[in-house]
Parts: sequence; structure tokens; C-alpha cells
Amino acid sequence: MKYSDELIDRVRSANDIVDVIGERVNLKRSGSRYTGLCPFHNEKTPSFSVDRSSQLFYCFGCHAGGTVFHFKMRYDNMTFPEAVESLAERAGIQLPKREESKSDKEKAGRREKLLEIYKAAAIFYYGQLRKQGAEPARKYLSGRKVSEKMVHDFGIGYSPQNGGLYSLLKEKGYSDELLEASGLFTFRENQGVYDKFWNRIMFPISDSRGRVIAFGGRVMGDGKPKYLNSPETEIFNKRRNLYGLNIARSSRLGYKILCEGYMDVISLHQAGFDCAVASLGTALTGEQVSLLRRFTDKVLLIYDSDAAGQNATRLALPLLKRAGMSVRSVSLAPCKDPDEFLKAYGAEALNARFAEAVDTTLYAIDSLKARYDMDDPRQKTEFQREMAGVIAQIPDELERANYIEAAAKREGMTKRTLEREVEKQLARGTAAERYAEAGESTPYSGRRAAKEDGRVTTQRFMLTLLSRYREAYEQTKELIGPEDFTDPVCRKAAELLYAQLKAGKCDVAKLLDSCEDPDEASAMGGIFHAELPLEDGAQADKAFAETVYRIMKDAGSAGGDVSREGLLRQVKRKKFLENFGEVEAKLHIPFKPE
Repeated sequence: MKYSDELIDRVRSANDIVDVIGERVNLKRSGSRYTGLCPFHNEKTPSFSVDRSSQLFYCFGCHAGGTVFHFKMRYDNMTFPEAVESLAERAGIQLPKREESKSDKEKAGRREKLLEIYKAAAIFYYGQLRKQGAEPARKYLSGRKVSEKMVHDFGIGYSPQNGGLYSLLKEKGYSDELLEASGLFTFRENQGVYDKFWNRIMFPISDSRGRVIAFGGRVMGDGKPKYLNSPETEIFNKRRNLYGLNIARSSRLGYKILCEGYMDVISLHQAGFDCAVASLGTALTGEQVSLLRRFTDKVLLIYDSDAAGQNATRLALPLLKRAGMSVRSVSLAPCKDPDEFLKAYGAEALNARFAEAVDTTLYAIDSLKARYDMDDPRQKTEFQREMAGVIAQIPDELERANYIEAAAKREGMTKRTLEREVEKQLARGTAAERYAEAGESTPYSGRRAAKEDGRVTTQRFMLTLLSRYREAYEQTKELIGPEDFTDPVCRKAAELLYAQLKAGKCDVAKLLDSCEDPDEASAMGGIFHAELPLEDGAQADKAFAETVYRIMKDAGSAGGDVSREGLLRQVKRKKFLENFGEVEAKLHIPFKPE
């Protein structure tokens, strides 16, 4: 049995969303709401909004949204029940022992079976590395100077050319449906089943608890792709995991090293730096930062020294800083990555580089400078403009001012000159971003409407009105019902909202709490957190009447409903549409400026 609605309401009521999010995000009051930089994606202009009255949050940039529970789920990588338990503990609320529903038990059972499959696969690959036929894999690892201890600790294995994993798992009784869902096999109609990984060195990817949830397979020689990774499954989301964290979490070093690849992590651990982790083939994500934040607040960033690595450093910096972490960058010049550096100079030299690690913003500026000829006035000017752009990304005004002063001194510029250029970049970037964010994120804008089916725009607008104005429901309940909302997200939101309104209440936070999927909550959150583009009562009444008209016009008859209620609605709709000019004047909502 899930936690009761009453208990979930009590926990939510005891955890004001502004207070909870304010512990992780720097929020500033803006009208009736609070805004800040979104913790789930990289941005310079705040598009993250929190509403105390509705107890909802929503980002107009990446579209993450929901209640305080959904924030905890995203920020701390939790399930819905775990978020409830965490917030109950925060508020000092004693929860009863939770019993899982049949559906929950089935999902948990399926996840356990997938974890069993991956554990069996990891054991199989590990064993294959010792067998005849794996000589090229052993030779490769030996050539990369990977010790037997690292092979054991990281569970490194080998996928043979002739497969064999599928037969093993079938003997253990796993169904084809489950094996296909695992992502370890390719099922082709009339061609049979193939192991997805073959003739590759296998790197198990574990969650922070040490359970194998995916694999990275490295080809030997010049085959493509160089690395083949597991697809996302019910137990694996690459945005929410870090390679090596299952080992690095117990490190006694007072920091974590963030690098790029499997071999970098393994080489660092082998050299005694057992705190190294890596993102999984993607740019660093907010979810990964949240996961890392559980174990440390100090990070050494050691991305590759090539252009891609430097760009990754610039993207990672604001995410890490926004999470309240102390971040410093390590120079590996003249080497490309940690693995290469350790082989050339050793652990002692790398430790010395750690001691010389610099602030990441200054490091990003130094990396930019290396690309320009500072004796050429034009290139020097271009560098200074790019440097101003780097500083402009710093969200905190005081911190930005300090970097302006430090960078101007280092580069021989006057503080005022650099300050003006940063101000230009801020003004230029802010105007462009706000225009883009408003156009892409507000469901009532022309740009969004051009991309989105007009019916969906109308339906979303109607739902927003219904959630803000009880009068909108009272005047249309005999004309419009949930069945008139054809978009899947709008339909579910309408069903939940109309049930509340029929019962004489409207609590959108409670409505969203019924969504344990954070993506579904985000989609609905965008509807109920949207700002209504209404300036006065006359405009509000006109928008309301036109929306009601369009909903009914789009729906046609009563949507196939031949019940007595449906037929009566059809008659009323027909009369409304025929006399719209007369009826329009009677539709009214008590406009409230937002």
C-alpha cells in the first residue's frame, strides 16, 4: 500500500517549497513568485520559478517542474516514496511502515530481475577474460598497464566473439521479453538473437550501491564505435550515474576527482587517487552533480586538455558552483588526459599538479588565452571579449565583480574597460535569452503556437484558467468536460482537475502529487505554473470567452458521448455557438493581476 493522500498532504504542508528549494537554490523574490538559476540545466539568466501559493516549481528553460516531492526526486535522485520519507524526516513526521502495492511489487520484482541479469553478465564477462580466445583483451590491458587488482576491483571483463551470454541467461530461466528489455541483446525477426557486445573489453557500470546496471564495451583495434555503451533501461539512466562512484564513495581523501573516461578513472585509482569518477559519455548533468554532492563539496576537475575537454570544463563549472561546491581545475599540459600524464610523469607529479590547481574560471580564461596570438591587436581584442563572456556567466554579482578585478589585473586591462565589456555581454545575452525563453516556454506565445498544435495551446490555456478561477469552471461545467481535452497530458490533467473542482476544491499541488513520474509532473506543472498573459479584466473576459468557444468548436459534438448528460451538453453547445455574440458578454472571470 502506498502512503495515503492525507499523509502525503501533511508532509507537503510541513515542507514549504520555497524553504526546501531555497536550501539548494539561491532564490530571489520576483512579484508573487521566487526566481533563480535552474539547478537542472546550465543557464545564465534565471528561468527557474517557485510559487509559494500553489506550492509548485517550474523551469521555463528545461521544463522541469512539479511539487516539492518532484524537486527532491530530481535534485537528490530519489524515487517518490524516498522523497516523501526524506521530507517527512526533515519535518519530524513519523511515517508508518510502508507496504508496497501489487503494481509496486511487480515493478520492484522486474528491476530485481534486471539487476540479476546484469550481475550474471558481469560475472560471465569477468570469467571470459581468463579464457582462451581473450588473449588480445589481456594484451590490451597489459599494454595500458592496468594491474590485476584494478581488473578485479572494477570487474573488467571480455565479451567473446562467439557470444554465449544469451544461452547462459536462457538456461537460468529469464524470458526473451526481459532479456530484450535489458539492452544486452539485439532481437531480429527471422534472424535470431545476437549479443550486443562481442569482442570487446567490458567495463561494468555500477550504481553508488555497487550494483551493476550497465556496461561500456571498448573495441580492440580500429573498429567502430570505439566505445559501445548500454542503452538506457529501467535500471540505468546515464544522466543520473557516475562511473567509479561505487568505489570512490568510500575514499578517505577529502575531495572527488571528476574526469572523462573509464581508463582515466582506473588509472587514477591505480595511482592511489581512489576518489576519481567520470560522467558517462555525456556533458556533466545536474543530476550527476546532485549525486556527487551527496559525497563531497570539493571537486578537482580534470577534463581532457583538447578543445572538447576545455569546452566541457566551461559547461561543468556553473553546474558545480551552483551546487555550492568548491571547484578547481588541474592542468595536465603537455599531456591530454590523466592516464597519459600518469604514465609519463607518475603519481607524485600529478599530486603536485593538484596542489597547483587553479580556480576554474581563471583556468577557463587561461585556456582561452592559449588560442590567441596576444601580439596581434585584433586577436587580443577577441580574447578579451571572450574572457568577458566567461566572466558574464558568473551568476553572483559580487563574485563577478571580484573576477573582473582579478582578470583585469592579470591581463593588464583597466578594471573599468573589462567591466563595461562584461556589462555589454550581460545586456546582450539577457535580452536574447529572455526573448527565447519566453517564446519557447510560455504556451500562449506566438512562437510556441507556431510550433505547437493550436488545439493543444487552447487546451492548456483553458486548464490554467480553470485552476486559477473557480468561476471559469462554474460557467462552463455544463459545456466542457475532460473528454474535450485531446492532448494526452491535457486529458490527464483535466480528469484530475475536474474531479477536484466537482468536489468543490482546487489544489494543484495535491493533483501533481498523484504523478510519481517526475517527467509527467513536469508536463502538468508547465500548465498549472504558467503565467497568464492578461493585463486587465476586459482582456481576461475576452480571452476566456474565445477559449471556451475554440474548445467547443474543436470538440464538435459531445465527443461521441450519447448519454443523457452528453446529449444535453451537445444541445447547450449548439445553442452557445449559434448565439456566441450574445453569450460572450455574459462570460466573466474576476481578473487578478499576477
